[in-house]
Amino acid sequence: MSEVLLRGLGLTRRWGGLTAVDTVSLDLQRGQVHAVIGTNGAGKSTLINLLSGEIEPSDGRVELLGQDVTSWSQPRRAQAGLGRSYQRTTIYPTFTVHENARLAAQARWPRPWRLWEPAARCPDATAAADAALARVGLGAEAQRPAGLLSHGGKRQLEIAMCLATDPQVLLLDEPLAGMGAEETDRMLALLDALKPGHAILLVEHDMDAVFRVADRITVMVNGAVIASGTPDAVRNDPQVQAAYLGGH
Repeated sequence: MSEVLLRGLGLTRRWGGLTAVDTVSLDLQRGQVHAVIGTNGAGKSTLINLLSGEIEPSDGRVELLGQDVTSWSQPRRAQAGLGRSYQRTTIYPTFTVHENARLAAQARWPRPWRLWEPAARCPDATAAADAALARVGLGAEAQRPAGLLSHGGKRQLEIAMCLATDPQVLLLDEPLAGMGAEETDRMLALLDALKPGHAILLVEHDMDAVFRVADRITVMVNGAVIASGTPDAVRNDPQVQAAYLGGH
């Protein structure tokens, strides 16, 4: 059986009379890209925020590596093996590419007792940053200011910053947004290379890319799941065709 690394069970989030996420359950398995699709306002980003610990659910629970982490903060979940990226770029543009990755790594290896030693000399964080940049193909750009990277390069750096924390689960919120065809191909190749060691949740609007890379797809409408399964099953689902893919 596939190893489930992150599980959402009956997740619901209400704000007053608005239900942004409505009783959503899903499993993220090691070795798979699980895509979540839906129109704007479907609840996709709210779902990621519930899984990452950025917001608390109104109902339901989250399990990470078999442990109930529903009450855990986002930093605690990150230290336990969960990494995420955001729709908007979150890099430090004036810092070098390597400094961005190292700062992310320091969240995993904090050393408050080493007040007299520069953080840049932390061997664990430095090694993690080097490995993460090499993994995403940015090793040669390590000393370049991050703000000078291409749009695709910045998105790759965000993935590297996730990897620098040594996660087992990656929650990626629209990593392909704004990319051209060549950059998209590079990112999809990277996601495919990361699959064996990770469970990956991908929120994305590029349907061609989703159907190329996803092993499983969950479709949300108005906060609720209307279909979940293999790409072929989702593509041929009458509800999905009517609600999202333009079928009749």
